[in-house]
Amino acid sequence: MLKNKCVLLGVTGSIAAYKIASLASALKKLHCDVQVIMTRNAQQFITPVTFETLTGHKCLTDTFDRNFTFEVEHISVAKRADLVLVAPATANIIGKLAHGIADDMLSTTVLACRCPLLLSPAMNTAMYENPVVQDNLATLKRYGWQIIEPASGHLACGDTGAGKMPEPETLLSYITRELACEKDLSGKKILVTAGPTQEAIDPVRYITNHSSGKMGYAIARAAMLRGADVTLVTGQTTLTPPPFVDVVPIVSAEDMFREVCARFPEQDAVIKAAAVADYTPSTVSSEKVKKKEGDMSIPLRRTPDILQYLGEHRREGQRLCGFSMETEHMLENSRVKLEKKHVDMIAANNLKTDGAGFGTDTNVLTLITKDGAEELPLMSKDEAAQRILDRLFQI
Repeated sequence: MLKNKCVLLGVTGSIAAYKIASLASALKKLHCDVQVIMTRNAQQFITPVTFETLTGHKCLTDTFDRNFTFEVEHISVAKRADLVLVAPATANIIGKLAHGIADDMLSTTVLACRCPLLLSPAMNTAMYENPVVQDNLATLKRYGWQIIEPASGHLACGDTGAGKMPEPETLLSYITRELACEKDLSGKKILVTAGPTQEAIDPVRYITNHSSGKMGYAIARAAMLRGADVTLVTGQTTLTPPPFVDVVPIVSAEDMFREVCARFPEQDAVIKAAAVADYTPSTVSSEKVKKKEGDMSIPLRRTPDILQYLGEHRREGQRLCGFSMETEHMLENSRVKLEKKHVDMIAANNLKTDGAGFGTDTNVLTLITKDGAEELPLMSKDEAAQRILDRLFQI
């Protein structure tokens, strides 16, 4: 995902410095080139050898270190970097960077960088809330820095409050959002539906389906990484929602219909990947429904057809994609759905195909448009999500 990308990690003197080792390791697993610069105080919490072992590069600590190749080291590192993350960032380094003070290897290098700049504050709550620190952070924002808001919780000093550095997974998500993909969908608003719906039979039981939400979540994540403003309307799943996405939880098909319709007019594209229950229990009371002994059937009524409603009420320029999951006559049934629902594309699969359908991490899709059908091979749902977005925005 981050192949041929170089990330510069600036580590300063905070107890949270140990977490950056996990971040460096995670970046390397994504095939990223990682360079670490440590301040003198950071070395009191974690050693340069740790980062050298994880990254395969000399950890830079001294502006005047003579053990280097013949080049101006801080300038060469600045030129290679595709992104800078200073984490943990103490009040000291925040003040230096805000006022252009370059008196060590880290501050000197960062001032020479022209790539995206991220900073994650980590300090005592009282220090973080000090007006001087807040003014310095505001200054950095004005200069184009992206500030990763600290978490709240129990701090190393014993206090509880804001100032805790987020976990490495959170920091990694900020990096991947910046570097993983070209931002070809920047400025686009995309709504994705995902997961199952639940239709209550009584206060205890409900009707649902086998949707895991994995395909819809993958599409939302892929669109976010490509710069889109993404809204994810999702039924209940066990998945962790993708970061930087507006998540709207729902339960029933009517909930989904209401939430999607409320947001539909302002969207550039809607991708309906949810598996909505086609029927919901009827409102006819049990007193009026006489059942024979042993008859456990339940009177049902159709749920709102979200995709057809969107197709009939779309505005010019909007793109619509639906999913078709079939057990037979996949192409024929999907083409009928394409015309009937008035959509631009149907992503179809056969639930009997190995590696396709519910609950898997892979999918086998055929992308059907008015111009024809493109059969995709077995691939991960993340890869399939990218292909869906590519094709939809070529129409």
